[in-house]
Amino acid sequence: MSAIENYKAPKSLEEAAEILRAGNVTVLAGGTDLMPQTQGGKVKFQPVLMNVRHVPELNGIAVQGAAVRIGALVTITELLESALVRDRLNLLWQACDHFASDQIRNAATVGGNLCNASPAGDTLVPLLALDASVVLSAKPNGKLQSRRVPLAQFLLGPGRTSRASTELLAAVEVPLPPAGFTGAFYKHGTRPGLDISTISIAAGARLEGGTLRDVRIAFGAVAPTPIRAPRAEAALEGRAPDAATLEAALQAALQEIRPISDLRASDWYRRELVHNMLKRALTHVCQL
Repeated sequence: MSAIENYKAPKSLEEAAEILRAGNVTVLAGGTDLMPQTQGGKVKFQPVLMNVRHVPELNGIAVQGAAVRIGALVTITELLESALVRDRLNLLWQACDHFASDQIRNAATVGGNLCNASPAGDTLVPLLALDASVVLSAKPNGKLQSRRVPLAQFLLGPGRTSRASTELLAAVEVPLPPAGFTGAFYKHGTRPGLDISTISIAAGARLEGGTLRDVRIAFGAVAPTPIRAPRAEAALEGRAPDAATLEAALQAALQEIRPISDLRASDWYRRELVHNMLKRALTHVCQL
């Protein structure tokens, strides 16, 4: 484990970005991923440890225009307790109910879960299905600037994102789903609330005149990053949710995933889970 030479606790986003601009910084928020990873040798502390828990701009859940802004420091417990998340971003709310233990939820942040970039990250799958973007802040020229990156472009691989070392993930922005949109989140594991996902699925749509509209499907733990399933979505969009349509979507989804065999499950078993659990999720959505 590398030695920490300096500890910083900025009180503003401006101050945090300035510290990052100087370089060689490890960012600490909830620590539920960082601490086990450093103790296990996966991550090495940089000379400067920056605790961002006191940066007010990183907090809060609020509607801003046509989107919900969720601050990077918002904990999983706060998401679960938010009526706005439950009512307007229900896919995300369902995923948080399957997130680890109460103790972890109280500390773990949405920003940390996104930056950890696990292929099985619990909040990543519903956020991907909901077309979320991340807001990255930095001071490249001494002036605070922000850029928005679609979540699908932010996630590059296991543990890898497009965040530069001088950038801080400030928030995630989620477009408000259209009226009538409903969805289902499913996570499979030995103990679904506490274990890393064997697979996870977020599926949503709205029924309009007996046909499916605004179809969204995302998977976790079946590729190097959480992924959307555009071919499966296209197989359902604008069609009546009959048995033939659902089966076409299931077969399309199986062509889009790239699961591996590891200690948690085999490639074959993950494919079986995707077929059966996606069918269950879509059936649930179509009956609502």
